[in-house]
Amino acid sequence: MANEVLLDAAVVTRCRRRVHLDHDPAMRDAPHAPPDPAAEQRIADAAAHRAEVARRLRAEIGGSWAVIPPELPFADREGLTTTALEEGVAFVSGAVLPTDREHGRRGGAELLVRAGGGYVPVLVVRHRITDPGEGARTTPLTVLDPRRAAADPERKVRSHPRDQLRLAHLWRLLQAAGMARPGTPIGGVIGLDVDVVLWHDLAAGTWQGGRSTLEEYDERFADRLAVAGAAAGGGPALAEPSRILECRRCPWWPVCEAELTRTRDVSLVVRGEDAMELRRIGVSTVDKLAALDAADESPIQWTGTTFADAVALARAWLADLTVVRRVAEVSVPRADVEVDIDMESFGDSGAYLWGCLLSGADIGLQRGYRAFATWEPLPTPDEARSFAEFWAWLSDVRARTEAAGLTFRAYCYNALAENRWLFGSVERFGGMDGVPSREEVQAFADSEEWVDLFRSVSEQFLCSHGKGLKVVAPVAGFTWRDPEAGGEASMRWYREAVGMDGGAPDPAQRERLLRYNEDDVLATRALREWMSGPAMHTVPFMGDL
Repeated sequence: MANEVLLDAAVVTRCRRRVHLDHDPAMRDAPHAPPDPAAEQRIADAAAHRAEVARRLRAEIGGSWAVIPPELPFADREGLTTTALEEGVAFVSGAVLPTDREHGRRGGAELLVRAGGGYVPVLVVRHRITDPGEGARTTPLTVLDPRRAAADPERKVRSHPRDQLRLAHLWRLLQAAGMARPGTPIGGVIGLDVDVVLWHDLAAGTWQGGRSTLEEYDERFADRLAVAGAAAGGGPALAEPSRILECRRCPWWPVCEAELTRTRDVSLVVRGEDAMELRRIGVSTVDKLAALDAADESPIQWTGTTFADAVALARAWLADLTVVRRVAEVSVPRADVEVDIDMESFGDSGAYLWGCLLSGADIGLQRGYRAFATWEPLPTPDEARSFAEFWAWLSDVRARTEAAGLTFRAYCYNALAENRWLFGSVERFGGMDGVPSREEVQAFADSEEWVDLFRSVSEQFLCSHGKGLKVVAPVAGFTWRDPEAGGEASMRWYREAVGMDGGAPDPAQRERLLRYNEDDVLATRALREWMSGPAMHTVPFMGDL
């Protein structure tokens, strides 16, 4: 019997409530969040990346190819793909697999490759799929045959569960069409660097509990199919709203936010498994959580916070307090010479800007903001030059401070981002003029001179509306000059600044990015100075709520 709904691979990594709303006829006219320009640009970039990889593969490999035009209607692309598979074409680019109506599945693959009497799916993605290491099973880019895959001595698999689950979806579609390669279910991925094909064994027990990708996929897909079917048929909803990280970019957030706020849902202050467990014991609202006594035994096992913090967060939310103190006295490491650092990157392509704010004692260098940037479109070797200049300047500041007998500290907000590109730059550009060794960077990152203000905020404050710099710094009295300031907007500005879409580079957008970056480092300085001064007296203590 055919299913009423047909689902693509995205549903298995998507919020269950979103799957419901996507298929609920009563929600057709409900308000949606406005389109995210940065997300739309990422989609366009991914499409351009796939097209370029397909063009390159056709030129370098040769053989029989079927190229399915993406502008055709879905049904036409499905028909052309089916014909190509039946004819045994070696490579099918832009494929739309035959719809599996019996199991409610549909979907397409960037590439289908004939190997060993059947087809295997290959994804083309715009993110990095391996890291330095060993053990990933790869073939050279032009060897699209999983039978020739071998353990790579220079690469290990970078975790991308979404890729593996999508491959499982495509494998099930190939099976339903009778076109899957006999033997071990397998699929390939070509990543941002377009250097190798990474092959995933979909039957290997690589998931929690020794489960295979196919087992994980099958369970998730069956669940989402039930959710969608209930919504489409007007039955009782199998998924209720709950705030998670995905909500920030979900088109249905206005609908869910209104419902969660109306019901004062507990997920507004605690998320994920903790919110689910609280609902199971009847603590479904912020009010009920705030009414609990944090001195009592916790009613659940917490995964993302503690009982005392959760109760305090609920009380802060009810009092409309952005932050409350977790400690009696707030402190932050300070020094005679201080540098605030903020890096700007463009996806996985690289870091194009290192902004620094020098303040404190006079060491013979001009104090204030300084930027080290490349305005060549990423990825570019010129990134090595700008990074080397940044590192040379920072090293000079540290050396001058030490020579003067003074103390030094550098600050960032969430070191995960800066550290990623500190070490990533060394890995990609090691040996080039001015680029430090990994040991030099490691010594700095491990030292007390490198201070993560995000960690200081997390340890000393509870933040009822999030801990992002754009949320916390305003409490310290700081405001950004650009009303659109934010990471997503900066991606769009960057594209225009470097002329990435074929237009002339826009100097005004470069200035906008520099101003935005300068405000970020000014914000971390303002936050640090606030924490060192009046925060202890102006912010309520959680124990007093």
